[in-house]
Amino acid sequence: MDKLTVFTAAQIRTMDPGRPEANAVAVSAGKIVSVGTLESMQPWLRRVPYEIDDRFAERVLMPGFIDPHTHLRLSGTYMGLNYVGPIKSTDPFGHPVAPLPNRDAVLAQLKSLVASRNEDLETPITAWGFDPGMQGGHLDREMLDAVSTEVPIWVIAYAPHIIYTNTPMLELTGVDEQTKLHGLGRYGDGRLNGWFVETEATAVASRPVRDQVYHQGFGVEALKLQGQVALRSGVTTTADMIFGISSMQTEWDDHVTAIEQGVLPLRMLLVPFEGRLRREYGDDIAAYYRTMAAQATDRLAVHGVKYVNDGSYPSMTLRLNYPGYLDGEVGLAGEVAWEDMVDRMMPYWRAGVQIHSHANGDETIDMTLNTLNELQNRFPRFDHRFTIEHYCISTPAQAKRLAALGGLASVNPYFVHYRSGIHADQGFGPDRTEATARLGSLVRAGATFALHSDYNLVVAPMHPLTAAWIAVNRLASDGQTVLAPGERISVDQAMRAITIDAAFVLSKDHQLGSIEVGKFADFTVLADDPYEVDPKNLNKIEVCATVLGGEAQIAANG
Repeated sequence: MDKLTVFTAAQIRTMDPGRPEANAVAVSAGKIVSVGTLESMQPWLRRVPYEIDDRFAERVLMPGFIDPHTHLRLSGTYMGLNYVGPIKSTDPFGHPVAPLPNRDAVLAQLKSLVASRNEDLETPITAWGFDPGMQGGHLDREMLDAVSTEVPIWVIAYAPHIIYTNTPMLELTGVDEQTKLHGLGRYGDGRLNGWFVETEATAVASRPVRDQVYHQGFGVEALKLQGQVALRSGVTTTADMIFGISSMQTEWDDHVTAIEQGVLPLRMLLVPFEGRLRREYGDDIAAYYRTMAAQATDRLAVHGVKYVNDGSYPSMTLRLNYPGYLDGEVGLAGEVAWEDMVDRMMPYWRAGVQIHSHANGDETIDMTLNTLNELQNRFPRFDHRFTIEHYCISTPAQAKRLAALGGLASVNPYFVHYRSGIHADQGFGPDRTEATARLGSLVRAGATFALHSDYNLVVAPMHPLTAAWIAVNRLASDGQTVLAPGERISVDQAMRAITIDAAFVLSKDHQLGSIEVGKFADFTVLADDPYEVDPKNLNKIEVCATVLGGEAQIAANG
């Protein structure tokens, strides 16, 4: 090697259990050469020219945070639409956008948008961010017809599992009362209610507004915006868990362009949506993975496959076991029939492709565990890393079964703090909302898990230290009530879940997740040590910068 750069720090938390602490790390060609002290690495420093980079000498270094489940390109797109959500947001230019407190305010905002149209009655109004839990219940066709029966209205929920439309918009989609479509909503009397739920139906609802929503260049713009959000949160690696929802080639090209332009300071894994992959490649999946492996770089690669098997926690469309929803709803399964799941997953299972299975509700988790069990019975595998994504409403028995089957969980813990008070009275009831994200049960069962945000498709931030803070404290939104105290985990377990265990969930723990010799030199730079601060202040630790492949990354406003 030609040269070493040695980063010094007040404390380095390596997440290597054998050598957990250091205060210097030597880097060359984007990888770690030595970890320890300036004295311990003298055998290297005597042989290789080096420079000391002490800009972080008073800071704390950790492995770069990993958020293993995000949707940066897609969520950046929605941020360019008319915002009707319940929390503060940001427009594509970084400007703040005010929240709307309730459904009446949303309908009033839509009326204002209609009134501003003047003579244009044909172009649909497109809006994003509605949250039925926080804003007082779902929208429907009759409510939106009261806004306008002339201008088409298209509203996608903050968690984009539901699109709400009025009658003119329904007509543009081409559906009618005789249409048979998975996820097409209806009133109790059978009439269309303006809902399009989950991927198959939302794809149909989006066709008339595709050019409007997904305009030329939107993908790179979205990645530029969200790359800065990730950087400010300390994230150096993430996985897009619905790659190919619109176009596999276009989405890949957008990521390539964003990385080449230097506006996406991350490592990205793109996880194909199984429905799109099957439609484009049929049974010839091996050829697809070979082709994409040849195009992969250290910064961008295709990884695994994703199944969506029920709905959304915030949209209240997941599937529950007895006693079900408070109001008798039933949620919605994914477009792959559950009885067909083993056969649909088997080609990937046999090919050694890691399977990521979206399951929010405990009924869906049961189905997913049954599927994993049958896959093992038909074709036994070790180290398959089959991962249940979200794992929101579960039981201790399911945690034990997941561990027994060798499965993993990628868990969204944010709902414990941000939504428990909402869904105790809307949707799931107090018992299930209090015990959302049973991380303690996973620890006791011996199951490996990661923490993720699902950003920006749920009403929560992408901020791994906040995820860790919630996992450790399990405080409700009042900041005082502890929810299911037995499901709390330790600071070390939480920090592992955003570093080395998150890397394991993405099958990248040989390259990422800890500060060890030979791994990529990806670090998150913190103002304080998560192991030393009061655990109730984990979320308040300042993220100062990241280092990606040995190169410091400073946020645009940092």
